[in-house]
Amino acid sequence: MSKLDLCIRGARVVDGSGGPAREADVGVYEGRVVSVGEVEQSAAEICDADGLVLAPGFIDPHTHYDAQLGWDPTASPSNLHGVTTVIGGNCGFSVAPLGEGDADYIRRMMSVVEGMPLKALEQGLDWDWNSFGEWLDGFESGIAVNAGFLVGHCALRRTVMGADAVGSEASEKQVAQMADLLGESLAAGGLGLSTSRSFTHRDGDGAPVPSRAASVEELLALCEVTGQYEGTTLEFITDGCLHGFADDEVDLMARMSLTAGRPLNWNVFTIDSQERDRYANQLRVSELAAARGARVVALTMPILVGMTMSFLHYSPIHQLPGWLPILSLPVRERMEALRDTDVRQKLLSGSRSPEAGVFSRVADFPNFRVGETFSPENSGLTGKLVAEIAALRGSDPFDTLVEVALADELRTVFWPEPPDNDAESWQMRAEAWHHAGTLLGGSDAGAHLDRMCGAPYTTQFLGDCLRGRKLLGLEAAVQALSDAPARLLGLVDRGRIAPGHHADLVLFDPQVVGASEIHQRDDLPGQSSRLFAEATGVERVWVNGEVTVDCGRPSQARPGRVLRSGRDTVSVGLGSA
Repeated sequence: MSKLDLCIRGARVVDGSGGPAREADVGVYEGRVVSVGEVEQSAAEICDADGLVLAPGFIDPHTHYDAQLGWDPTASPSNLHGVTTVIGGNCGFSVAPLGEGDADYIRRMMSVVEGMPLKALEQGLDWDWNSFGEWLDGFESGIAVNAGFLVGHCALRRTVMGADAVGSEASEKQVAQMADLLGESLAAGGLGLSTSRSFTHRDGDGAPVPSRAASVEELLALCEVTGQYEGTTLEFITDGCLHGFADDEVDLMARMSLTAGRPLNWNVFTIDSQERDRYANQLRVSELAAARGARVVALTMPILVGMTMSFLHYSPIHQLPGWLPILSLPVRERMEALRDTDVRQKLLSGSRSPEAGVFSRVADFPNFRVGETFSPENSGLTGKLVAEIAALRGSDPFDTLVEVALADELRTVFWPEPPDNDAESWQMRAEAWHHAGTLLGGSDAGAHLDRMCGAPYTTQFLGDCLRGRKLLGLEAAVQALSDAPARLLGLVDRGRIAPGHHADLVLFDPQVVGASEIHQRDDLPGQSSRLFAEATGVERVWVNGEVTVDCGRPSQARPGRVLRSGRDTVSVGLGSA
């Protein structure tokens, strides 16, 4: 090597190890870091990084880019926020393996459970694969990020059991067939198994998704197969992820981890000072599992991700007791029902009932902020709280909310003010981030596209650490976004800036790094909508040594790698932390 491909000079290097930042040059050759320090070697390209921070590319451990990468190889907007590696196939949902004639079911399921517009799924992909390996091979033609995928339990069940996958227990033969299919998928590069038992997960017909019908024996059989392949992991969603774990859920997670000999991560650990019992319950799960020799890790977001509410499209208010039957009516019938004062009273009573559980968090109707509106009657309401509008009108807040929605023929976008934005909740989050049983992540990027935008969590978190609450130092924050997920997932030579590591790098201005305001784009296939946010202060992003983002704009380079288990990952022991 007589000449480097790239030399980044004079950066404040935060290498991902958690060690102190230092001013250094970084040399890159053939997609890997070859030197960190004072680099005197000549280079084909010199990047002056004076005054800027150079960090390892960020790794998002919980995305749903499985479909979007098929029409958007950049994985936007995550790429703009310094994310160089994404992990998909979470929550039990992957688009492969794919049985004959199952594409329509999978598309409709993903459109409901993960909020991916059905038109985009129908028009953006050709759905011409069957095996998991065939699907992975489709990305080898070029993506701009590194991407690895778990094998979704729902796809396994549907492929083996057909329509019986919903609501039916599998026979011994069918479990064996699923095990074989999982083994084939892992051998082709699947990063592990994901599954769901969450009561919130329903398919396109409104029925529980296939994995919810699986017996414990079926789950453990699939975990056993997972442990037979190098570099695999487990991901799990269950009822307790929302409202606190029952003893049998804790036992099951530990057994799954022990059976596979792999860490298990669950999503998502929300933290609220008004729910201290749940906080203690969920934080303690990793300790209980560790006492049995297992490893269970909670994913938790370091920012508050706003989520839109809608009377037109599926959103969390649909989960409130008594709301789904009304909000599932055809639009005209739904509007007529919402005009009925008795119906309104039943909805309001349901939202206040004990059965609302964790979803009572989304029933603080006076603190819904009006987003986009569509009618002359609602002109000027954008940005106002429902409580403010109700006071001006002299009306009840809930009635006001419904009347605003009706004026827009239910199209109004509402943004609830987060109930957990208090100082105590943030202090509890900081405490949790230092716990060995947590990992930052849970963006859901690529899913719930018209309801939330979690992709900017990396830059927003860094901005908060540098110029806001400062709950973590820069070095610890970078480590949490890069090295920590790389270690949990067993990613080889990623997550740090060190000689021999892949040159996944992000260069940013610490004075302004952050995220712009969330806004709507109609740029998905079929002109479907999504929420989007650009980054601020991200100067450049490299993936495997090539520039993928320059001054906030994506390049045409497609240097990303499909991450395959056993080749790009190694097994992580249960004692690792």
